[in-house]
Amino acid sequence: MNIMTGSNTNVTIEATSVRLNAKASDTASIEPVIERQLLSRGPDEVVVAIEAAGVNPSDVKAATGLMPYTVFPRTPGRDFAGRVVDGPQQWIGKSVFGSSGDLGIRRDGTHASHLVVEAAALVEKPDGMSMNEAAGIGVPFVTAIEGFRRSGMPKPGEHVLVMGVNGKVGQAAVQLATWQGAKVIGVVRKDEGYEGHANAPIEIVNSAATDVAKRVRELTDGKGADIVFNTVGDPYFDDAHHSLAKGGRQILIAAVHKIVQFNILEFYRGRHTYLGIDTLAFSSVESADVLRSVLPGFAAGLLRPYPIADRSIYALADAKAAYDAVIGSSRDRIVLRPGA
Repeated sequence: MNIMTGSNTNVTIEATSVRLNAKASDTASIEPVIERQLLSRGPDEVVVAIEAAGVNPSDVKAATGLMPYTVFPRTPGRDFAGRVVDGPQQWIGKSVFGSSGDLGIRRDGTHASHLVVEAAALVEKPDGMSMNEAAGIGVPFVTAIEGFRRSGMPKPGEHVLVMGVNGKVGQAAVQLATWQGAKVIGVVRKDEGYEGHANAPIEIVNSAATDVAKRVRELTDGKGADIVFNTVGDPYFDDAHHSLAKGGRQILIAAVHKIVQFNILEFYRGRHTYLGIDTLAFSSVESADVLRSVLPGFAAGLLRPYPIADRSIYALADAKAAYDAVIGSSRDRIVLRPGA
């Protein structure tokens, strides 16, 4: 469907959408179906023809009720890239991308041929970046950017320790930290190197074979890390805590188990700060503001989107397989393409 209106008329567009009609008891029981929906926009909204939509672990977890505010039935999906086909004239035909904490959770999301979203939620896609790549930026980069915004953006010469460095948020954190001139140490769980882009060499610590905190002290002349970006949560909580420098900050975005032992004395004697980041609380407009803040980095090539492998691109009709790949801990960035 090739609709390009650019007027204030409320145009109705028939969209093809992935639908989850009820909460699944577990991930194996998720049963997405394809449905047709009629969409129309409000006066401050646009209609985007989706060319690619990222698939995040939160998309799949929400389907099983792990986010209690998830509504059903709904169309999943938080990240998108496409072209504006209806809305204010200045947006018509523009290539855009975006992300959200409420799309696909509290309202219909991006795993569809078309999306209705606020005009203020659109981020113009940089030249030289494909739609697939733009669709993969959203949630991981918003999470990493917000973590550093809350902790204080890394400064040149500071040490940043990234736990789970080869995850997508971990890779985004490395890009951002090295862009700012920080020295990065990455933690992995097996014998492997760093898989993402970085603007400077980074040190890798294998937690399965090395005392992480001891090695961090060695690499920082006994000081410790100024910032620990813990993308895994409680499995690394103790290592992260003992790796912090005086006045250090730990960023937490995930948990396997909810409860950890916490040494209050070491916490206040170390003058530590712990920051919890939950991008599900972000609206589409707030997420767009976060992404715009780093567009100069992408334009200069200092920040790069994740590569999207052909094997990681799925049609809407294959959404179940895409969700299975994500929840199966695929390291690929998974993308749905309505035209695939």
